[in-house]
Parts: sequence; C-alpha cells; structure tokens
Amino acid sequence: MRFRPLRSAPPSGEPLPVPDPPETMRAAAFDAPGGADALHEASIGVPKPVMSELLVRVVAAGVNPIDAKTRGGAGVSGEIPAYPSVPGFDVSGIVVKAPYESHPFPPGTEVFGMLSYPRTGGAYAEYAVIPTLSVARKPTSLSHVEAAGVPLAALTAWGLVVETAHAHEGQRILIHAASGGVGHFAVQLAAYFGAHVTATGSTRNASWLRELGAASVIDYTTTRFEDAVSEVDVVIDLVGNTHADTGTRSLTALRPGGLYIIVPTGSFPGYAEAAAAAGVRATSYKVIPDGGALATVGRLLDSGAVQVYIDRVFDLADAAEAHAELEKGHTRGKIVLRVSDD
Repeated sequence: MRFRPLRSAPPSGEPLPVPDPPETMRAAAFDAPGGADALHEASIGVPKPVMSELLVRVVAAGVNPIDAKTRGGAGVSGEIPAYPSVPGFDVSGIVVKAPYESHPFPPGTEVFGMLSYPRTGGAYAEYAVIPTLSVARKPTSLSHVEAAGVPLAALTAWGLVVETAHAHEGQRILIHAASGGVGHFAVQLAAYFGAHVTATGSTRNASWLRELGAASVIDYTTTRFEDAVSEVDVVIDLVGNTHADTGTRSLTALRPGGLYIIVPTGSFPGYAEAAAAAGVRATSYKVIPDGGALATVGRLLDSGAVQVYIDRVFDLADAAEAHAELEKGHTRGKIVLRVSDD
C-alpha cells in the first residue's frame, strides 16, 4: 500500500506577522463523560499563555485513543478540572504569541507538538497553549494535517524503541498492533535502527507492514503469534490482555531475561508479577512530550526515513464522527481533525 503523498511546504524563512487572536473560538468539547456523540461544537474563550507557553493557532489536531478513552470516562478524565472540556494532545499550527521577543519560536513559526491536556485545554480548538519544551518546528515536507498525526504516536514509539528497548542491529523485536498510530512508527524506527521486526496485524495490513520495514508479519486473525515466533529480545505490546490474552501470551515469546513493554494503561493487571514468574523483565511506558526528541523525529520525516500515514481526515465540526471511527479499532496509521486553513 502506498503512503499518501506528502505535500511540500515552502522553504522556511522569516516568520510572517500574525494577527492578534479573537476573544472566543470554535472548539469540540464534551460536557460530561459519554459516548462519541458527547462531543459537540462550542464557543469558548481563547486561552492565554503564561510563563514559557506559546499560543498557537491550530491548523490540525491529531486524534488518539487516549482522547476517546478520556471522553468516555477513562484515560485522564479524572484530572479534568472543569467542564466543558476540550480534548486533544496533538497539534500542528502557527505561533501567535511567544514568551519574549528573541524566543526560538517567534510568532509566525509553523510548529507541531503535544499539549498539556487536561492541565490546559486540548487541541480540538482554533487556538491552544503549549509548553515551549513540548514543541518543535514543523517538518517542511509535511502539511499541517500530516504533522498533526505525529507527536504523541511518534514520541511514544521513540520512547519505546529507542529509549527503552535500545533498538540495535540484530535485535529481535515483536510489535503488537503494528498498523496503528504508535505501531506504524515503532515498526519504522525499530527497522531504521537495525532491529529484526516481527509485526502482528490483520490480513489487509500485512503487505503494508512489510513496506514499513517489518521483516515478518503474523496475521493475528489466522495464526497465534507464539506459534510463529519465539526467543525474541523485546515485545512492544500495544494491546495487553484486552484482546485474546495478548499480554500473557507475549511473555512466552520472549527469551529468558527478555524485555516486555506494556503501553495501554490497565490493559494487563499483574504484568510485573507474571513477567517475573516467566523469567523476563517488564516495564510499562508513558509518553514524554519532549520537543528535542520530536525535532529528531521531524528530521527523520523530512529525510524520508520515517513516514506518517493519515487514514482519515475530519473537519473539527465532525469530531464526534472521528471518535466513532477511531473506536471501531481498525484505523491504519492516524486520524486527524482539520481545524482551520493554513
């Protein structure tokens, strides 16, 4: 399967002047936890940056599983300070206000990064505030829609593959749910650093996963992965025991002393004890919104070594439909909301 073509952006130069923001803005919000239809359009005040935060005009916002979980009452919903709540972590847009005149991201700079939701409002809005250390310049080879699909998923994959698994030549890594947002980045990064990647996915995604760099693909709809692979060094589990005891079965696919990494929170209670009993190491993982790491990912994207796949694009007004599509569980790559013109 071919990637969607990347739209080239004009060479970056001096940022253009940007108008002051309005007092209010359009957003997609929810008034209480509920189904996808809990998301609705709202008019709310434009947030004000403090200290080292940037105010960004949002062009596009990524849609992640944590967004839907939070809207549904799980995820980080327990930390929402008040309603209505505007969800969303991933943003690509244009800086409107910077903390000071010589800031490295002055007004007019195209950036992408991760917001501090729910400590602040989320990305499903026309404007958002974002910490300076959680942002990087948008890759010039990507449109804002493409860039919005990168931050949370790619930074999670970077943390899993590079910082936790320490991917290297000859290492054997098994990646579950490899065709999703995090998974499709993890496959590419692990292959880039020389690891032998085995990916699990559905029949329709098998050839695509090989294009991403998987040395072998196990079709989970027809084959039990532990019957097809063994003695791997690392398992990156993006499923857990929420489906077919994937987490428990993964422990049997590791070599003695191998590393099991579980990502979805609460998806495998007791994983640490089970791993210890199986003679392997185990850790959970939470994404770190590191702008420096994101800048490195951006350079890989611009070089073509890594690519982002955008499955569907919805307008901001259709955020509920985007969540409903995400929750079907068959997304290839990422879903993105188009918020405004660039």
